Amino acid sequence: MSLSSKQRNFVRMVGLLIEHAYQQGYELTFGDAFRDPRLHGAMGTKGGYGAPNSCHKLRLAVDFNLFKDGKYLTATDDYLPLGTYWESIGGTWGGRFKDGNHFSLEHEGFK
Repeated sequence: MSLSSKQRNFVRMVGLLIEHAYQQGYELTFGDAFRDPRLHGAMGTKGGYGAPNSCHKLRLAVDFNLFKDGKYLTATDDYLPLGTYWESIGGTWGGRFKDGNHFSLEHEGFK
């Protein structure tokens, strides 16, 4: 699948995740989404913060801030219900590598 096709699929999946989160009583705000390579370096290059090979640079990752009953939740375990759902629709959840608010679509081995 081409990168462009994956990006379009990723956007659709994020929409499903957001809807699922709200149906479960959560609220979300965006954290990191796209990391512009002009600021953060191209794939394989570290510039600014973050990993040199980040799917954020490919428009295939998003970080969410999670809320329930008005409380900001920060523990990876707080994201488990959303992470499990995300994996069920084909995504990679960062909670498997201690980055619970990270939701991505793997591309060429990068998560």
